[in-house]
Amino acid sequence: MMGYAPDAERRRRVVFVRGLELMARLGIHPHEKAAPQRIRLDVELLVEDDAAPAGVGPDAFGRVIDYQRLVELARLVVAEGHVLLVETLAERMAAAALEDPRVERARVTVEKPDAFPDVAGVGVVVERRRP
Repeated sequence: MMGYAPDAERRRRVVFVRGLELMARLGIHPHEKAAPQRIRLDVELLVEDDAAPAGVGPDAFGRVIDYQRLVELARLVVAEGHVLLVETLAERMAAAALEDPRVERARVTVEKPDAFPDVAGVGVVVERRRP
C-alpha cells in the first residue's frame, strides 16, 4: 500500500520495505500468547532528497536511507517480545524509523494474514511524523 509520493519541489523521496514476513509474538488471545504467528510488515518513509529538484547526487551510500538497515530494524522491533496490539507494534516501528533525522514521515502496516481462515488479512496502518 503506497501512500507517499516523491516530491522534487519539496525535496522528498520515498523509501520502502514491502511484504516483510516475520514470526511475531503478537495478540490478546491465549493461542496468540502461546506461540508466535506470521505477520506481514510494510514500512514506507518520506525522506529528504538531497539531489532534488533536478540533480543527481553523489553515488555514495552514506547519503541515503539503508533499506537493509530498515529490515534489520523491523526484525529487532518484532523480536523485543510479546505485544498485545498490532497498533503498538506498528507505532514502535514508526518511532524507530523516525530516529533517523532524514525521515520526515513513517507509515507502517502490520498485517496478520492467518488471523481468520476466510479473510486474506487483518491489521492496521499507522503514520507518524517528525514534530
